[in-house]
Amino acid sequence: MQYFPDAKAVVRALRPEEPVILNRPHAAARAARFFVEKFPGKSLYAVKANPSPELLQILWDNGVTHYDVASIAEVRLVRTTLPQATLCFMHPVKSPGAIREAYHKHSVKTFSLDSVEELEKIVDACRDEDGNAATDLRLCIRLRVSSEHAALSLAAKFGCDLTEAPALLQQTRQHCDWLGVCFHVGSQAMSPFAYVQAIDRVRAAIAEASVVIDMIDVGGGFPSVYPGMEPPPLEDYFKIIHQHFYALPIAYNAELWCEPGRALSAEYSSLVVKVEKRRGEELYINDGAYGALFDAAHVDWKFPVRALEDDLIKPEMDFAFYGPTCDDADYMPGPFALPEDIQAGDYIEIGMLGAYGAAMKTDFNGFGAAERIIVQDEPMASLYDGSRVRPEADNVVSLR
Repeated sequence: MQYFPDAKAVVRALRPEEPVILNRPHAAARAARFFVEKFPGKSLYAVKANPSPELLQILWDNGVTHYDVASIAEVRLVRTTLPQATLCFMHPVKSPGAIREAYHKHSVKTFSLDSVEELEKIVDACRDEDGNAATDLRLCIRLRVSSEHAALSLAAKFGCDLTEAPALLQQTRQHCDWLGVCFHVGSQAMSPFAYVQAIDRVRAAIAEASVVIDMIDVGGGFPSVYPGMEPPPLEDYFKIIHQHFYALPIAYNAELWCEPGRALSAEYSSLVVKVEKRRGEELYINDGAYGALFDAAHVDWKFPVRALEDDLIKPEMDFAFYGPTCDDADYMPGPFALPEDIQAGDYIEIGMLGAYGAAMKTDFNGFGAAERIIVQDEPMASLYDGSRVRPEADNVVSLR
């Protein structure tokens, strides 16, 4: 793999015709150490955010030992890449074959569920050859909670209702060695109070079920920094989660877990694209909705951008992007602020694409090729580089 100091050096040396993914291992390592050292519990990397084997190895090397896998393909990938890692199959709806392979072949013991049907499926798939039930299962009930504080909701598809949770907890307790409750407040949660509301629902479910709880998993949702989305310091999230966790009616030795995906991977990658055409305030670029910019097209996500040509001198104006395919849906409204004099042949760096961007690229219309290069400069925004220090008095969370 090639190494360059920054995106401009890549453009000067290569003048690439295809998009180029720029990876920053030092940024991912720093994010991993932040969670390992500061979150008051165990951090599981949500592999779906970016399943790159190189990234998985970086996270492992910097203390992340547990991985949230959501498919049997992710189970196989992480087990092959990190043989000693602890894998937790946290998708609440799995095929019997996936459960069976995960448990019997890949030593996965932890599974999430949100229904009696899924519980029965897990119990049956994990039986031994003689039909005996497994005695080492670690099961987590996923509770549906609000996504009102998140940029992207995850409240519709998974999770049992609060009215269903007590009975499911009681029934699941009979089949497992270790029982947890998990939830997801939605992607890019912009307030720590999202977790307070969710933990309050957990408290109600546990109190009515009257069962011993061994783990609380507050899921993902920890934010990164994007234009127009400046979250409070992550320390605020950690403090208030810790405070409310310890007030729950749970086992004295219960564990606290979280599942960061975006927060661990967003700063890892950016993307260099080439302008193929300009039409007024629209730029045609060589990556788009079917590539790393899926979120920019389909959920109107704003990514930071910067022009990479030294001879662009005019003030910035707002542009929209078209991707390279022949589909009108390959459109990213932005706005993306770039110099007025940008033209075809110029290059742009699009930042904070380590989460979901590189993972969602397709080969539609024959596009999708992207060289990967390591660069040594800082990401275009960071929660971990020390630049976002805020005094305690200015924090949005009161810990009194």
